[in-house]
Amino acid sequence: MVIHVTDDLDLDRIAESGQCFRWQKTEENTYRIIAGCYCLYISSLGGGRFELDCSEEEYGCFWCDYFDLRENYREIRARIDPVSDPFLWQAAEHEKGIRILRQEPWEMLISFIISQNKNIPAIRRSVELLAETCGEKRTDCRGEAYYAFPGPKAVASLSEEELKGCRLGYRCKYVHAAAEAVAGGEIDLEELAGERDRLSGERSRLSGEEDRAIGALTGLFGVGVKVANCVSLFGLHHVDAFPIDVWVKRILETEYPDGYPYERYSPYNGIYQQYMFAWYRHKE
Repeated sequence: MVIHVTDDLDLDRIAESGQCFRWQKTEENTYRIIAGCYCLYISSLGGGRFELDCSEEEYGCFWCDYFDLRENYREIRARIDPVSDPFLWQAAEHEKGIRILRQEPWEMLISFIISQNKNIPAIRRSVELLAETCGEKRTDCRGEAYYAFPGPKAVASLSEEELKGCRLGYRCKYVHAAAEAVAGGEIDLEELAGERDRLSGERSRLSGEEDRAIGALTGLFGVGVKVANCVSLFGLHHVDAFPIDVWVKRILETEYPDGYPYERYSPYNGIYQQYMFAWYRHKE
């Protein structure tokens, strides 16, 4: 099927944004995306047109929301004043096309625990190895095999040696502890997601939702504030969450020495963070 998107949507910029680890570029304008138990081939045809190898039913019940296509990112960018904040305006203009994907909370929790002190290729490899170790084997629309991301019970059942085989290193114990906590009901990720599935015009704009999620996530063994914010933003779709890594810390120190105006940009600080993060990396 072919869709026409009039809003910002750039597959390359999303793939390079550091929020997804199961995107594979198969051709110049085509990506193979594995998300949870789904697999999609999507091609950019130009002019806002995209071809998706899925049914209209699957697009409507999953992929439309996955790409957050009910949210208007052009309107979000338009909130930036180029005079009062030329840095953020330029970053958003250069990196427009990035969208915050609506990814599965459990998959994001494990992916970002794995991400600690790893580069992107290493994260991707570990995530794939974990899926191959205990995820369900499936076949995509082109007859190619892939592995769905495993559930918490499957991961919790893995031995230390099996986890080490996924190249997790010291993160083995963190991944296992998180799997046991989710499988045992000690933390309810879907409940923490709260308002994320409501339309943007009805979304709660209270910061308490993000604060509660960060508190619950940092209560997990091996999950710090940065990882918790990544899970909140990319897994729970709390788009006001603001992960701070070495890049963002440098941005805040260099571009906002008097303090970043969180209140002015709420409830979309996480989206603006992505523009800044991507642009600064491209500038280096």
